[in-house]
Amino acid sequence: MLTPAPAGGVGTTTIDAMSEYIHGHGPAAARAHALRNAVNSAGHLVGLLEPGLRVLDLGSASGALTKDLAARVAPGEVLGVDVSPDAVRQAQDDPDRPANLNYETGDVYSLRFADQSFDVVHVHQVLHHLTDPVAAIMALARLVRPGGYLALREGDYGSVFWYPEAAAWRSWQETYQLVARGGGTEVDAGRRLVHWLNEAGLADKASISGSVWTFPGYEPVRDMAASWADRLTERHFVGLAEELGVSDETSLVRTAAGLIEWANRPDAFLAMPHIEAIVRL
Repeated sequence: MLTPAPAGGVGTTTIDAMSEYIHGHGPAAARAHALRNAVNSAGHLVGLLEPGLRVLDLGSASGALTKDLAARVAPGEVLGVDVSPDAVRQAQDDPDRPANLNYETGDVYSLRFADQSFDVVHVHQVLHHLTDPVAAIMALARLVRPGGYLALREGDYGSVFWYPEAAAWRSWQETYQLVARGGGTEVDAGRRLVHWLNEAGLADKASISGSVWTFPGYEPVRDMAASWADRLTERHFVGLAEELGVSDETSLVRTAAGLIEWANRPDAFLAMPHIEAIVRL
């Protein structure tokens, strides 16, 4: 469980600090996670990986990206940590899990590891789910050995852009921002990454870069739109939006249908920018 949300949020209603995980763990989120690999999601880190490194992957989900990291540092030990017991169980039971990779459940604010336990700590799109990203960065930095790396990558929902214009995407963007902020978290995370590093006292040790997922490119436009449509209408997200008073099921279904309609345009294009940091400890 994450720490409680601060007072405020949307109106006077908040939800419990996104311990509910804004995307849920349904099929749509699982399909999205399965597409990730070291090249498309950790390109800022790939050139620093070498055999024998000990790596912690925080927020490993079902493990697609973690497995790729493990292959690149074998025989070095890799540990994937996720807050979801179901995700950890699925990843650990994967018949293709390499021998140098294991998973366990854990909370970023109270990890069991000793200081300076890892050569690399990798964190992909996790900070925007946390109510105190600065505390999380500090907790993770202490796990890195001298000369090692803390690698961070965050998207920025407010910077997502698309063509042609579609009211459905505007609604998607605003709804996710409001639901996240209602739980004390921030999905416009990429633009805040340097600020968070500065608050953690690590900005002077960080190299900052950026990259973009494009659709088509990373994934076909129709598949991407269908994934977000599914996430908008899964009971989990509908419940969060309704609890906060941000939206309701009828509106979310309408928005989802608009995404599918937009994706059928032959010129449909969407880009999701990311900001990355390599912190040398």
